[in-house]
Amino acid sequence: MAQRVPTADTGAKKTSRVRVAVRLRPYMEKEDDKAEGPCVRGLDSQNLEIINWRNATETVKYHFDAFHDEQTTQQGVFLASVKPILPHILTGQNASVLAYGPTGAGKTHTMLGSREQPGVIPRAVKEVFNLVRTQEEAQDGWGCSLTMSYLEIYNEKVLDLLSPSTQDLPIREDKDRNILIPGLTQTPLASFADFDQHFVPASLNRTTASTKLNQRSSRSHAILLIKVVRTQRAPPHRQQTGKLYLVDLAGSEDNRRTGNQGLRLKESGAINLSLFTLSKVVDSLNGGTGGRVPYRDSKLTRLLQDSLGGSSHSVMITNIAPEYSYYFDTFSALNFAAKSKLIVNKPFVRETLTVPVPQVKRPREEAEGDQLRKKHKDGRKPSTASPPAPPPSSTSAPSVLDRLVALEKLMMGCQEKDKQTMKQSRKEIEELKERQKEFESKSRLNCPSGSGLSWETSSSNQDSLFRNNLPPLQRKLASGNTAKPKKQQAVVLPLQVTQLQPLKQVLVVKTSSVCMKKKRQQLDQDEEPKGKENMAPSGWESHLDRSLVEQSKQKILTLLNTGSHKDLKGLQLIGDKKAKLILGWREIYGSFTKLEDLIQIEGITEKRFSSFMKANLLSSIGL
Repeated sequence: MAQRVPTADTGAKKTSRVRVAVRLRPYMEKEDDKAEGPCVRGLDSQNLEIINWRNATETVKYHFDAFHDEQTTQQGVFLASVKPILPHILTGQNASVLAYGPTGAGKTHTMLGSREQPGVIPRAVKEVFNLVRTQEEAQDGWGCSLTMSYLEIYNEKVLDLLSPSTQDLPIREDKDRNILIPGLTQTPLASFADFDQHFVPASLNRTTASTKLNQRSSRSHAILLIKVVRTQRAPPHRQQTGKLYLVDLAGSEDNRRTGNQGLRLKESGAINLSLFTLSKVVDSLNGGTGGRVPYRDSKLTRLLQDSLGGSSHSVMITNIAPEYSYYFDTFSALNFAAKSKLIVNKPFVRETLTVPVPQVKRPREEAEGDQLRKKHKDGRKPSTASPPAPPPSSTSAPSVLDRLVALEKLMMGCQEKDKQTMKQSRKEIEELKERQKEFESKSRLNCPSGSGLSWETSSSNQDSLFRNNLPPLQRKLASGNTAKPKKQQAVVLPLQVTQLQPLKQVLVVKTSSVCMKKKRQQLDQDEEPKGKENMAPSGWESHLDRSLVEQSKQKILTLLNTGSHKDLKGLQLIGDKKAKLILGWREIYGSFTKLEDLIQIEGITEKRFSSFMKANLLSSIGL
């Protein structure tokens, strides 16, 4: 059983601000068309300035946690910005590294790098393995296990890069408000070689394409998850879970400059929408109003919920370009980075404790009773063995037995009381019935025949005597009923049988309305041609030449038997579905012997067949 264990910190909850580093990529081989030089310049290791687009003689200055200029190497970026947060993973906390910036600014190079200059991802994973190895060598009584997951968000679909055959994966949240993805592949790692073996092929599965600004532009957001689980070998078997998120975001794009069309335009729309939602999340977190943060508006922000405003140690590496052609993209990226460094996270240790569940041993009598009930339920007779020896005396057994005996006596006493009350009530009812019979017999003896008055008075007196013996509540109801006046009884006369008049003497006058007359006339007109159906052809066939009609019917029959799918669709009232049904019927049953066989095909009724014949005969004759 796993229970949440609070951290050992006794003070206030620790907070961690999002660290923001800015990396300026070097000039490309081809300089700007205007040869105006760079629009961004670094002042020191934390400050930089950019030319104010409103006034070229002024500059706008920014201050960040770190600024990496064109000469900074991949090793320098990793040591200064990423390595300090990695030890938190082995203490049960989360860490995140995000690469943000416009397209073509060098985000993928910063995160992945190359064989000669590896980026943040391979260096961070190698450092995690080094930390795990150091702890194992210290023999602190803890064991570590590592797993990796790799996914991309392409057109708002979560795709597993380690298993490309999977479709869009859902995003869920557990009871502890942790974000998880059911069905995402988790590959165990034993060394950095295992990671390299799985990561390199998975990176090739990521969606990329060529644009005017970048020959190999990322068309999706890629997220690599490294999960570290530390388990204590000795009791109480504590377990700490830390996660490392390494995120390579796709760059925002200006379609007027990239020249995107078709699928590329749709991809850039999805990328810009998710990045816009990311900026809304940052604005909402910096607002301080405590309102709704729109994490659920995008799958990217849903997965980064723990990294921004959550419980993670986060680092954002903002990549910018020095050319004037990237001026507005660089200006927007620097403003976004300035807002992001104000976000405050609240990391905590995710630790669980395995609590052993004690096994409660039942008394021997209860266990044997369960066995006997089970045997009786199965239809087997219980064994007539000698009764078992009494169990050893314990402190709790006598008290339980005494309580059971007291409860049984109490229930038996209640049952006896109920039986006594039932007997008493039955006895009272029998006495009342006997008294009623005595009163009725006395009233019949005292009342002469034919005197209704004396019977009523005697019965009323007897009723009063009888009712006096009733309980008080019933006596009150009876007295209330006697106060009411008697209702007058109905007199029932004997049944008199009279002779029925013959039906002929009854005259029934029936008037028919104008509507009924019109309906009768229509019915009479409809019945006249029905009687002549077998004698003469229908009205539209009588005006045609019989020889032409027969030739047309033979032509239609031949077309039904030998025509292709296209020929059958050329017939009137025969569409694609009916043509396929006719071909199937021909393959199963052979040729049509007569045109009336069409009725056997599904969907062709007699009415539809007659319409089919009329339309095709008239069209073949040319009318």
